[in-house]
This record gives sequence, C-alpha cells and structure tokens, in this order.
Amino acid sequence: MIITLYSTILIIFLFNFYSFADASSSWQIGFQDPATPYMEGILNFHNIIMFFIVAIVIFTSWLLFRCLTLYNKEFHPIPEKFTHSTILEVIWTILPAFILMIIAIPSFALLYSLDEIINPSMTLKVIGHQWYWSYEYSDLNNPDKSFNFDSYMKSEEDLTLGNFRLLEVDNRIVLPTQIHIRLLVTAADVLHSWAVPSLGIKVDACPGRLNQVFLFLKREGVFYGQCSEICGINHGFMPIVVQGVQIDSFLSYLNF
Repeated sequence: MIITLYSTILIIFLFNFYSFADASSSWQIGFQDPATPYMEGILNFHNIIMFFIVAIVIFTSWLLFRCLTLYNKEFHPIPEKFTHSTILEVIWTILPAFILMIIAIPSFALLYSLDEIINPSMTLKVIGHQWYWSYEYSDLNNPDKSFNFDSYMKSEEDLTLGNFRLLEVDNRIVLPTQIHIRLLVTAADVLHSWAVPSLGIKVDACPGRLNQVFLFLKREGVFYGQCSEICGINHGFMPIVVQGVQIDSFLSYLNF
C-alpha cells in the first residue's frame, strides 16, 4: 500500500513537473512551455539557480545528519572544547559570495534583456477594468472594422468542448508571430496586473499611467493568463487569452 502510494506520487511528480502546454494543469509545480525569448531566459535562469539550490540542500542535509549521528552523548560522552577555525570561517564567507557572483551574471543579463527597447512593428493597448479587459490595436486604421474590443470571461453555460473553465474569454487577443509587439498597459479604475505565464509577461496596470513591455511570439498557440493583482471581489474572474497566429492569418483577421 505504501509502495503504491509512493509510486503514484512519483509518477505525478515526473509527469507534471513541467506543463508542456500553454495553460496550467492539475498538480503542476513547474513552468509552462515557453513561447517567447523572455520566458525561455526565465526558465533557463530558474534551472541555473535550481542547480545551486539542490547542491546546497544536499550539503547542508549531510552536515545536519553527521551532527545528529556523531555528536551525541553515546559517541561523545565528554564534550570536546570548542575551538575556532579561521580557515573554515574564511571558506564559509567566501564560498557563498562566490556563488552569488556566479548567479548575478545571468541574472543581470536577463534583467537588462527584459528592459530592452526594440522598435516595434505594432502596438497593442491593454486597459484593465473592474472586472474585464479592453484591448486596442493602436497602430491600425480600418474604417470597416473596429479594433477596440472588450474581453470578458465566458460563463460556464457558454463553454464548449476544450474550453478551460475560468480561463476562457468571449474575445481573444489575436497577435502575429515572429513580430516585435509593444504592449501599453494601463487601468481605468484600480490596480490590475496583466500576466501570461507562457509569454513571461507580468506587468502592472496602473490608473493614469502607461507601462510598456515588449513581446515577440516565437510560435503559434493559445496562451492563457489572469489578472495577478487583487483588484476587488471579481479579481479571479478576469482571464486573459492570447492567440498567436501567422502574419497572413492575422491580416485576414483584420480584414486587410
């Protein structure tokens, strides 16, 4: 019984460590499949840090085990006189500083790449409301079609087969792949946060202020996110759905 339970937990852990999809899955403890260079950099940096974390946990656990098993009354009935070790103190001061220096190099590189300003090919304006999102393709001008729309969460009775409950919306954001896109994010009432894990984007929507972030979709797909700032009673019911398509399909969507 115990072996079966442990085997089930191990299988769940192995198959759900990463969600190779663009929406969260049950028992997921890892990242979703990245769709942008930003998210790929975040995932790689996470793996670098995990290497050091695992090594530190194993080493400190071994030290703790040795202390508990060897330094007790049975093995040492008469405690030895404690002496300071200058060499040991130098090592445990320099070694953590050296590890932090190694982590800082990819950390700063990723941080500066996230703030890099790129000449965008198009702009998408995002406005947070209580409790829905409004979108505007600011660079486009077509009198036959409106490029401003609101996006509300789909109710349960409107869901179809394959839709995710609490994550599907009535109007998805359609964006082209392999194009540099600028997102201008703001809010009309209170603080919101526009976050899509697969895209590696989480930007605050502040009333009276524009926040800017850049997006480059590397592949097609449907990417799900949610508001990540507690914005009121219906905070958990304003999802985000981004659909990445080829440039020709995007132009057809715009009736160009």
